[in-house]
Amino acid sequence: MDFELSQEQQTVRDTFARFCDERINPQAEAIDEAHEFPWELFRELGELGFFGMRYPEDAGGSAMDLNSFCLALTEIARGSMSLAGAVAMQSLMGTKFLHMLGNEDIRNRLFAPALAGEKVGAICMTEPNAGSDLAGISTSATKVEGGYRLNGQKMWVTSAPVADFFTVFAKAGEAGGLTIFLVEKDFEGLAVGRAIEKMGVRALPTSELAMNDCFVPDSHCLCAEGEGSRHLRKLLAEIRIITAAMAVGGGRGALNEAVRYAAERKQFGKPINRFQAIQLKLAEMATELEAAEQLLHYAAWLKQNDRPCHQQSAMAKLFASEAAVKACDQAARVLASYGFAMEYPVQRHLRDIRFTLIGGGTSEILKLIIAKELSA
Repeated sequence: MDFELSQEQQTVRDTFARFCDERINPQAEAIDEAHEFPWELFRELGELGFFGMRYPEDAGGSAMDLNSFCLALTEIARGSMSLAGAVAMQSLMGTKFLHMLGNEDIRNRLFAPALAGEKVGAICMTEPNAGSDLAGISTSATKVEGGYRLNGQKMWVTSAPVADFFTVFAKAGEAGGLTIFLVEKDFEGLAVGRAIEKMGVRALPTSELAMNDCFVPDSHCLCAEGEGSRHLRKLLAEIRIITAAMAVGGGRGALNEAVRYAAERKQFGKPINRFQAIQLKLAEMATELEAAEQLLHYAAWLKQNDRPCHQQSAMAKLFASEAAVKACDQAARVLASYGFAMEYPVQRHLRDIRFTLIGGGTSEILKLIIAKELSA
């Protein structure tokens, strides 16, 4: 592939880099400390067209390529991982199935406002006993006249307290295959449970979700019974690629802080960036993040061009998340005592970056996927 950015891609990167510097960075600390969903910036990104970047023009989007989307998301994550997580969820997992499988009413009433940032979508897969093992999902959907009755509990539902609708995976039919349902927040029998306190991405609310005999009309069953896994597989590579983009952004945010601090902090009569011990750390961080970005953009190019990318997307997410975690740790070491102080942004990057180790599959699961591909 051609690794040189097109003029359109460069414009996208510049636009969102400016948005990060002018709008996100000045608010990132306050957003984190408030533990509240970043509504203002979320809606501004809706107005900027971010949520529609990956959707066709006839659906209200701008039909941009996956690399352009990753460039934008990387810049957002550089400023705030909480915001990046919220808008990534909205742009893909929270709305994709509505566009792919929803009827005209669903697209007009929920999908279109979601692209504008006026409604919030969430996806519900993980359960108390089903994380990486989606076959272990126990939420059930029983067919009744006019629809289904859903019963079960979901965990780690991103944006749940503020969501207007939920894409829920449940087992339905005689074979108990995964099926996709759209559940709106005012459906009887749906309850958003306790918020989960987290060490990072504290402005991205995460909660439990319970369905107790929740009635979902036939119009909100988004696929044939048992076809949910097939539709989900279409998204897995993209989920991993955009998680890699967030990781690179978070790592770059920490690297930038370390470079800035090392130029200002003086010891033994000179800035600490003159000492080889610090130079080696910065060089290693920058090199690994650059390698991660190139790997994610290659995987995105494969995906965009309908090439096999199952292995490459797993590699991109694995390498990027691990490199970013390492970069954030090294940045904190560069700042030494101040890397432990809440007044410096590095501690936030260090806490937030672990979010990217989880989304899209743990490092252990990704290694198994890569190994399986090698043996195929």
